[in-house]
Amino acid sequence: MKSYGFTVVNIHNDEHGHMNEVIVGILNQSDLFDLSKGHVIRCHILRHCHQSQDNISCENDDLLSENDHILINIHHACFDGASTSIFLRDLSLAYQSDESLPMGENALNYIDYSVHEHIMDMSLSREFWQLQLKGYNLTHQLSLPVDRRRSSTDQQRSGLASTAEITFDHELCTSFLHYASSHHLTLFQLGLSIFYVFLFKLTHGQTDLCVGSINANRYRSELVNMIGMFVSTLPYRVELDSHWSLDEVVKYVQEKCLSILEHSHYPLQHILADLDLTQSNVSFLEIMFDFITISREVYCISLNGVNLEQVSLNKSYEMAKFDFSLDFIYNSSSDDNQLSCSFVCSSDMFDVTTIAIICRRFQHVLQQLFSSRTITSCMDLYCTSISKVDLILPEEGNEVKNIIFGRQSNVLNEGMSIYYFMKLESFDANVKIEKKKIP
Repeated sequence: MKSYGFTVVNIHNDEHGHMNEVIVGILNQSDLFDLSKGHVIRCHILRHCHQSQDNISCENDDLLSENDHILINIHHACFDGASTSIFLRDLSLAYQSDESLPMGENALNYIDYSVHEHIMDMSLSREFWQLQLKGYNLTHQLSLPVDRRRSSTDQQRSGLASTAEITFDHELCTSFLHYASSHHLTLFQLGLSIFYVFLFKLTHGQTDLCVGSINANRYRSELVNMIGMFVSTLPYRVELDSHWSLDEVVKYVQEKCLSILEHSHYPLQHILADLDLTQSNVSFLEIMFDFITISREVYCISLNGVNLEQVSLNKSYEMAKFDFSLDFIYNSSSDDNQLSCSFVCSSDMFDVTTIAIICRRFQHVLQQLFSSRTITSCMDLYCTSISKVDLILPEEGNEVKNIIFGRQSNVLNEGMSIYYFMKLESFDANVKIEKKKIP
């Protein structure tokens, strides 16, 4: 029984929008996969046909031409992000040879790993996770600036997303990478640290924070070059001190990440079962962080001398798998836009305008920490309390400065009357000053 499908789609319209419509149609096919029959991979060749006055011509039916596309869809049940570079490497090797891909006699396959995982002793990891989450209310929702909350009777997510993206300029990217290198951090560790600082400010100073994050879970050398679904979602809980500096936060988060790495193979379902919880009532699964590094092997591959480049899907295809998520993307092969990040949040809870403001506040934090235009203040922020990080946008600061105070004509010698109400969303500066008598 074949577990794959192959289809050629002729595109008769050169407009980019038409290509997007075709891709949307393919992605929305209800029969794209069928796990019951083992149909887990589908390949579509999107071939441009040139239209003349007399006929539509698809020349060289067996060959691809410039600007043709290959769309490969693989079910997540058998394939994770780290499998992509392995798959493309093997695809390139297979294309250049009619022989089977070389495999060692003692090479493990995914079934071997699954069997091993079920029989291995995980008692130490069980104790580790119980200690990590001790005292934390996993059903507690962080105080995020939502526009509406999901009702207790309707826990289904529509999948519609409110998104916003930040592209790092060259100076900001260079400063970010330099900080990670000079402090011996992975980019994941630095990005996660900044996310915690941002959540600390966004939630009005909550210091006990727990978010979900993706772990590659390839903890043994035998798993590094194996295609499969190894990735796991794990809780990353931190207990910050509001007096800590950024340097202290990143050191703490680095140690936390390294300790989790040793126990990343302990399945999430076991963590929840040990605490008598289910995925439907755990808050950390609704706030996610991920840092994706795109390797050159994924961004650009060669098939017998023909170069292919990865094409990003239109943002309109984005679906909200979680209530609130932040994804960093680093592409070292790109000449520009090497580093970016995006918020992908559920439209059930957040309006697009709200996420746009939240994204701008996060960008403001990044600029305070890493912009070379404020390098002196950056160095100060590395060493001073994270509570000093500011979420007030420049125009909001100017608005506050431009407030004009005046004495009411009917109030004599009783002090100033202030009737100004200002709501600054999503950070700890909601201001409401009411009329008072001043002695």
